[in-house]
Amino acid sequence: MVDWSLAAATGAYLVRGGPTVPKAEAERTVVELRELTVGAERHVRDLTGLGSDLPLRPAEVVDRPGWVRAAAAGLDELTSRALRDTSRGPFGPLLAGGAGVQTGVVLAFLGARVLGQYDPFGGPDKEGQLVLVAPNVVAAQQAMNVSARDFRMWVCLHECTHRLQFTSVSWLRDYFADEVSRLVGGLAESDGLGELLGRLPETLKEARRTRGEGSLGLAELVQSPQQRAVFDRLLALSTLLEGHADYVMDAVGPQVVPSVATIRERFTERRKGGGLLDRILRSLLGIDAKIRQYAQGSAFTRHVIDTVGMEGFNAVWTSPNTLPSRAEIRDPRAWVRRMHG
Repeated sequence: MVDWSLAAATGAYLVRGGPTVPKAEAERTVVELRELTVGAERHVRDLTGLGSDLPLRPAEVVDRPGWVRAAAAGLDELTSRALRDTSRGPFGPLLAGGAGVQTGVVLAFLGARVLGQYDPFGGPDKEGQLVLVAPNVVAAQQAMNVSARDFRMWVCLHECTHRLQFTSVSWLRDYFADEVSRLVGGLAESDGLGELLGRLPETLKEARRTRGEGSLGLAELVQSPQQRAVFDRLLALSTLLEGHADYVMDAVGPQVVPSVATIRERFTERRKGGGLLDRILRSLLGIDAKIRQYAQGSAFTRHVIDTVGMEGFNAVWTSPNTLPSRAEIRDPRAWVRRMHG
């Protein structure tokens, strides 16, 4: 469905350059980010109890085009599991090329904003890769006027938490890939516009019923009930993963990041910023929804840990059946009752 090599080339060409810094400072930033990821992961392991027997590895530090290419490669690996024959027919390559250009534009927009990520399907061996985007980390730190080392450690704590989620929970990577395959495969096998129009009266009725709850977005309105169920599971999982990482990066505390309270305050405010066009694009790309995920998932994590402790919270990683549902993310007491009585 997407020509990922074209998406990578388009995004890498279009992405804006980063802040101008002296070469020596840029090199120090790269070295420090690599080193900080090792220490950051030790702190995350100490706090969460996850992955104590795993090897400690530094991150890959890249520029903006490097992130675009890495993201495209990881997405290619993930989506290829679900769709292997979408280029059949005379128009397949043409459609894939058009989607590749469009995806490249999106990656270019995100490439100027993403601080880092753990891609469980990235890297040379396709077994996972932690990537930090040096120019974006520098630009964010300068814009917020906070301690450079503190902010870099804070970002590393978040991304190392994501790496531990996937590397210490043996079933999570395959579960996530299978759910994405179900969702994407269902979309590819649907009857398109005719099926959507057939569901339109019911979806509009549900949209009116849930108006004001923020529960139905455009993606959900065009889904079948089966697709909605998969979407709900993926949304609950991503909210848990993002919220857990957001909780951890603060909970490690001022002993590790002395200015953590200031960084959190300014970073939260920065997430709301941007000009009108930037806010429109963020909304269209779902970035604002992702920001809400951080808050909701963090609130779930905090409530559960305050109630049953870190060991009790870690029951979420036992199996797919112990993951919170979308409803339980909104009501963490329900998950605690189900898992702990």
